[in-house]
Amino acid sequence: MAATVKGPVAVEDVNVTFEDQQKINKFARNTSRMTELKSEIDAKKKSLQDLQDASDDLMMLDDDALLIPYQIGDVFISHTQEETQEMLEAAKEALEQEVKGLEAQVSAIQQVLGDLKVQLYAKFGNNINLEADES
Repeated sequence: MAATVKGPVAVEDVNVTFEDQQKINKFARNTSRMTELKSEIDAKKKSLQDLQDASDDLMMLDDDALLIPYQIGDVFISHTQEETQEMLEAAKEALEQEVKGLEAQVSAIQQVLGDLKVQLYAKFGNNINLEADES
């Protein structure tokens, strides 16, 4: 077994106070929340794209008298093409508003994280890693 010896590493012994630990915990909670929000935004954007695709397909139909099944919860209800189109538009608008709200929350969290990074890096320097793993 060969042992590898690394060169001297300049690690300062920095005392972590209760307030520092609170900031680190707040950073971790906010990072986790931001990840959850981004996942939720992605899911809602996919749903929004699905609604747009359904709306586009509906516009291509030639038969206006045809009843279109529209899912509400676990039940499909047949509506006219015009009613279904209106319901799709309303659903798209609601989803767009939800996405805007979630994006605003992500922006606010990013501001908090930026402030915490400045404070924590100012105290701990290279002794703390606050960068997200891109794996």
